[in-house]
Amino acid sequence: MLTAIILSALAMTAIVALRYLAASGFFALITGRVRPGYHAKLGAQIRREIGWSLASAAIYGIPAGVVAWGWQERGWTQIYRQWDAYPLWYLPLAPLLYLLAHDTWFYWTHRLMHRPAWFRAMHAVHHASRPPTAWAAMSFHPWEALTGAIVIPALVFLVPIHVAMLGLVLLVMTVMGVTNHMGWEIFPRRLVHSGLGGWLITASHHQRHHEEYQCNYGLYFRFWDRACGTDRGLSASA
Repeated sequence: MLTAIILSALAMTAIVALRYLAASGFFALITGRVRPGYHAKLGAQIRREIGWSLASAAIYGIPAGVVAWGWQERGWTQIYRQWDAYPLWYLPLAPLLYLLAHDTWFYWTHRLMHRPAWFRAMHAVHHASRPPTAWAAMSFHPWEALTGAIVIPALVFLVPIHVAMLGLVLLVMTVMGVTNHMGWEIFPRRLVHSGLGGWLITASHHQRHHEEYQCNYGLYFRFWDRACGTDRGLSASA
C-alpha cells in the first residue's frame, strides 16, 4: 500500500510539474511574440521562478497523489464518474463552489502572508519576481506552497464533483494563475472592462497587487477585495 501511495505521489508531482512547464512555457512564448523584449534581461529571475515552481510542484503533487490513490483504490473522496450520479444542473455548480471556496481561502491566507513577519517567512519569494512573468505562477516558498496545496485535496472529501468538472477546475487554476502573472493583459479589453470583468481577476488587477502589495489580494474573483475595501482597481501598466 505504501509503495502504491508513493508511486501515486510521484506521478502527480510529475503531472503538476509538466502542467506548469507547458502552461507557463506556452504563455511565455505568447509574451515573447506579442511583446518582444518585454521580459528581456530577466533570465536569472526566470530561472529562480522555475526552480521554486518545480519545488512547489512536489508539494502540490504529494497530497494530490494521496488523494488520487484514495479515490481510485478506496473510494474515499466525493469524486464521481457517473454523469447521472447527481442532477445535471449540479455539474456546473460544483466547479463554481470549488473556485469560490478556493478564492476565499486564498484571499484570507494571502492577506495574512502580507503581515511583515509572515511575509518575510513565506511570501517574499513570490514577490521577489519584479516584475512577475508567466513562470512566476507557482514560484512560492515551500510554506506558501503548502497553504495552496491542501485546498483542492480537502474539498474533494467534502464537496461532490464529477471528475471532468474537477479537471475544469484545475484548468481554470492553471490558466488564471499563469495569465495573471504575465504583467500584461491577454484578455480582450471589452471583457476586462465589462460588468462581468469587474468581478474577475485578470493580469490588470493582479499586476497592481505586485506593484503596491497592500491591495488586490484575490485569486479568481474580486468579491472579497470589494467587500473588505482592498480593491484598488486595475494597473495602468498591464
